[in-house]
Amino acid sequence: MNKKPPLGEFLRTRRAQLQPADVGLPDFGERRRVPGLRRDELAQLAGVGLSYYTRLEQGGSLNASPEVLEALARALGLDEVERAHLHDLAGAARRTTTWRRPAPERAGDATRQLVDALGDTPAVVLGRRSDVLAWNRTGHSLFAGHLDPRIPDQPDQRPNMARLVFLDAHTRDLFVDWPKKARNVVGKLRLAAGRHPDDPRLASLIGELTMKSPEFATMWAEHGVRKWALAAYRMHHPAVGRMELNLQSLNVPGEEGQRIVVVTAGADTASAAALSLLARLDTPTAPRTVHAERTRHAETAEPTPTVTNSPR
Repeated sequence: MNKKPPLGEFLRTRRAQLQPADVGLPDFGERRRVPGLRRDELAQLAGVGLSYYTRLEQGGSLNASPEVLEALARALGLDEVERAHLHDLAGAARRTTTWRRPAPERAGDATRQLVDALGDTPAVVLGRRSDVLAWNRTGHSLFAGHLDPRIPDQPDQRPNMARLVFLDAHTRDLFVDWPKKARNVVGKLRLAAGRHPDDPRLASLIGELTMKSPEFATMWAEHGVRKWALAAYRMHHPAVGRMELNLQSLNVPGEEGQRIVVVTAGADTASAAALSLLARLDTPTAPRTVHAERTRHAETAEPTPTVTNSPR
C-alpha cells in the first residue's frame, strides 16, 4: 500500500491540516515553510519531546504508549473514530507476531436468513474489504442489477463495493451524491487497512484503485477515516428514477468486519414508492431462490461417483 510508516503518515497529514489559530497558538504573520502546524508546535501541544515525536513520525519509534497517543489525539482534535484508528496504526507498528492469513469470508446461514427475512427491503452483506458476500433480490436490483445475482457466491469473482463506486459507470451514476459516497468508502477502507495492515488482498485492492482512479488516489492521500452507521444519499436508479434513501450499517454478530447494509425510505414518500416499484420489477433469479434450489437438489439427487482430474 505504502512504504512510508502508516502511523507517521497519518500524524503528518493531520498535522498539516491544522493552523496555529485552530489550536490557540500565535501566528505572528510569519511565512511558514510547511502547511499546517510544525512538528515542534504539535509536540508542544501534546506535551512530548520534539525528538521523540520526530522519530514517531519517521517510524523510528514503535513504542508509543496509550497515554502519548491520547495526548497526540487531543492535540490534533481527533474524533472517536480517528482516535481508534491512531491506536490501530500504533499497534500494527509494534506488532512482532507472525501474521496469519485471514480465513476466507462468507455470509453465515443466520445472516442469509436475516437478509431474506427483510423481503422487499434492499439489503447487502459486506465483508471487511467491502466485498459483497450476499444480497437479497431487491438489494441486487438496487445496487448492481447489471451483474449476475449469483456472483457473491463465487469468492474469486465477488463484486467489491469500493471497486464498483470508483470504477463501475453504473454505480457511479447511481449515486447523485457520489463524492459523499466515495469519501465514505475510502474512509472505511482506511479503517480496514489500519486493523488489517498485512492483508494482501486488501493491499491489492487499494493498489488497484490507486492506479486506476486518480480520485481515489487523491482521497486516499488525505488519510480520512470514517465509520458510519447511518448515511442518507440521493440516488438515481435507471429503472425507477430519483430516490432519497437511508443506508443503515448493522454489524454482524461474531463476524469481525462484516456488516449488513439495509436501505429504507421515508414512509409514504415518492422514494418509498420507487423502492416498492423496484421490488416488483422483473429481475434475474434471486440468490435466495438459487440457494434453495441447490439445497433441494442436494437433498433429492442420487449420489454421484467421484471423478478425479476432472476439468473445472
